[in-house]
Amino acid sequence: MSAKKTLALLDYGSGNLHSAERALVRAGADVTVTADPEIALNADGLVVPGVGAYAACMSGLLGVRGDRIIGKRLAGGRPVLGICVGMQILFERGVEFGVETEGCGEWPGVVERLDAPVLPHMGWNTVKAPEGSVLFAGMDADTRFYFVHSYAAQNWAWDDNNSNLAPAKLTWSEHGVPFLAAVENGPLSATQFHPEKSGDAGAQLLHNWVQSL
Repeated sequence: MSAKKTLALLDYGSGNLHSAERALVRAGADVTVTADPEIALNADGLVVPGVGAYAACMSGLLGVRGDRIIGKRLAGGRPVLGICVGMQILFERGVEFGVETEGCGEWPGVVERLDAPVLPHMGWNTVKAPEGSVLFAGMDADTRFYFVHSYAAQNWAWDDNNSNLAPAKLTWSEHGVPFLAAVENGPLSATQFHPEKSGDAGAQLLHNWVQSL
């Protein structure tokens, strides 16, 4: 029997650490909640959670040099999974209440407020995953995931020809406007929804990701 994959769940003061840890353990991984750079760099996979405001998450991430950890892992082709605001901070910047905050810059684009009649977007919603998706492998088109957010990346301007990462697979959802529900881009993947709150569907997604490491 092969050894369990090791995961580092980055602890930078934001995110559902306990529920995410439980969900990742159920997905078959050996999980360490940590801010230790060495552990985070050497694990088979790094998970970056995030809840709350973009600026606060970036502040916490910079406080543990999480941006450098993410960058170093990706430079070496080492898998990273962002969840919710942990996805948002991977983009160039976020704008909340008129305040612009610089993100990690791993992907182009701005995280902005959804133009929707009801915010936050809270509850279950379907997604449109592309062919060949690893995260959504084996799932039906009407599978629902649990979202809690008012902001999202709503466009994509990545030029695959000028990237060291693999071409991106984009998964979309809609609440008032279309927005990115997930991205798979070589070793870097992320979901706007919370897989740890998405029942069997979220468990299957996390299992798919862990098995891909």
